[in-house]
Amino acid sequence: MNLELIGLRAPARRLRPVAAGPFALLSLVIALLPIRPPGLWLAAVIACYALPWLLGLRERRPGRWRLSARGLERLAADGTVLEAYELSRVEEFAVTADDGVLTIFHRFGATVAGPLAEMGFDLLSFYITARRLGITTHVIDGDRSLFEDDGLPQEDEAPRALGRRAEQRLRDQEAALLAVAHEPRTATRTDTGHLATATTGRRRTTALGVLVALLSLTMVTRIALEGGVEIAGRLMGGLWALVGGVAMMAARRRRLRSAPLSWTIMPSELRIRHATVGEWRVRGGAVAAAVVGPGTAIDPVSGRPAADQTVVTLFGHRLEVLARLPAHGLDAFQLTHALDERGYHVVTPDQAVPRPSEYGLAGLPEIFSRVPGGRLVVDDDGIGWADGAGDVILRMPRDRIGGMELLTVDGHAWLRMYDDEGDEFLAAPLSMLRISRTDLRDAARRVQLPITDAEYDAYVNAAFYGSMTRLETAEPAKEKPKKALPEARLDVPTRTRALAYAVTATLCELVAVLGSLWLRADLGGFWPALAWAAPIGLVLGLAGAWLYDRNRPQLRVSASGISSVTRLGRTEWSVTRQALGGVGIDEAEAPRLVVWSPAGRVLRRVSFPPDLTELRRACERHGLPWGPPDAGHGAAPPPEL
Repeated sequence: MNLELIGLRAPARRLRPVAAGPFALLSLVIALLPIRPPGLWLAAVIACYALPWLLGLRERRPGRWRLSARGLERLAADGTVLEAYELSRVEEFAVTADDGVLTIFHRFGATVAGPLAEMGFDLLSFYITARRLGITTHVIDGDRSLFEDDGLPQEDEAPRALGRRAEQRLRDQEAALLAVAHEPRTATRTDTGHLATATTGRRRTTALGVLVALLSLTMVTRIALEGGVEIAGRLMGGLWALVGGVAMMAARRRRLRSAPLSWTIMPSELRIRHATVGEWRVRGGAVAAAVVGPGTAIDPVSGRPAADQTVVTLFGHRLEVLARLPAHGLDAFQLTHALDERGYHVVTPDQAVPRPSEYGLAGLPEIFSRVPGGRLVVDDDGIGWADGAGDVILRMPRDRIGGMELLTVDGHAWLRMYDDEGDEFLAAPLSMLRISRTDLRDAARRVQLPITDAEYDAYVNAAFYGSMTRLETAEPAKEKPKKALPEARLDVPTRTRALAYAVTATLCELVAVLGSLWLRADLGGFWPALAWAAPIGLVLGLAGAWLYDRNRPQLRVSASGISSVTRLGRTEWSVTRQALGGVGIDEAEAPRLVVWSPAGRVLRRVSFPPDLTELRRACERHGLPWGPPDAGHGAAPPPEL
């Protein structure tokens, strides 16, 4: 069978302007030039509108990539091979899961081909096709920096294991595709299903943009006919030209972004229509399975392949890719159930996620039930699952462990484990793991793994305070019961806020001065015009700064973690304590204030500068680590519970 995978490319029939934004700014610059006569000045400004579309006529249709038995090839629009990586010269493919960059390993080193999304491939279909062609393919957790010189271990260090959880998820999807490839289809509904995206306000926005552009063109033409080539006329004409260009770009972008997408789902056929990308019709009998999840689709604005969170990839009965259909804007819940009810086998990346009701023995990894007499062990290398003879069969390296938590559920001791990204990957009773709570806690703290046993720490604190109370000879004074530490909210310093107000008001005053220069002839001179414009500019500047200031983000620090919330209560992002490795200053990052994971990866960059002294005190008060994470020391438990 001639197996090949062809990347996506933009449709050929649509005209796209080239560099419309730079030409809009160029129109402002040209309008300010003292060009005479006025007709030539008008022609130069209008040319900035037309040139992007004229250049779009000359733009060639982009090529595409192809993965086949010949290897990985980049084809031109006419089908000629521009770049080729022959299969006989390729030893291995590696794709980093975080950024989707494809790295090709060969005898003489490694070559970066580029992101899969920009090449027109999605990760699942590329992984399956490459494996069926006999190419060793791996998906590595992380980004391209894993293969850089700075990210490699030293020569005297032991090789590090690379995480492959993303690859395991792809293998699970591949296994699900193989399982349903030849199963008979059973449709519970025979009616036609219709799904479509909402297009509210699309025509009104487009019409408004076109009207503003026509008004701008009319005003520029009027200024030229009146002979207004002085500085005030040129300035006004340049501003109108810039407003017209921006209005045209915004209207076009809005029209393309909100283009209607409709799905017609029948047991015998699928019909999909996107107003700006294309139409598809796929026969139902040829579809073995439909994978609904992240993938690659054509961006309606740029016309290039881009990553999308909701794409439907149709596979045939030989696991060949039939079509990659856009589903952006559709409800994934409605789409998956509509396909399933009409006889299509649906595969999603989230099918293997354990439900809360499956925690316990059914939620444990499969290796636990396949190793007779197995038990959980703790050593310097991390957490492992050992058989009856003591040999470790499965191991979780310590650099991948983000945190461990011991707790009591219905009278039984449980263990919850989190990875370095804060995701929970294990929750099981200790009786199933065949290890006592004391042994696990002491062994983990002995090898400095991040473990939290809040109930034990609370018991030790209570016993300590009780023993100290009995040693006191004087009658203790009545103390109020201690309350939990309140959360701390950190804002930007007052000096920074005042500087922001001042800068905004100064810019508005500058615009007021320029407006007074332009309108001085109509308002009786420069000073009368400035007397009106200066207060108005000051009020507008202060009002705009206040509107932003009333809902600016703040840092919230508590014993459960750190988060960024607005003054109106909306949470922008949050990092739990189990996923937190440290908070502090990183000179290599911009912004410098960052939040690290226990493995040293930057999770969040704080865009606003809070008071660093107060932030450090708040972190120390709530038990959050300050500074970059130390691989040799675990995170301390919360101070009080």
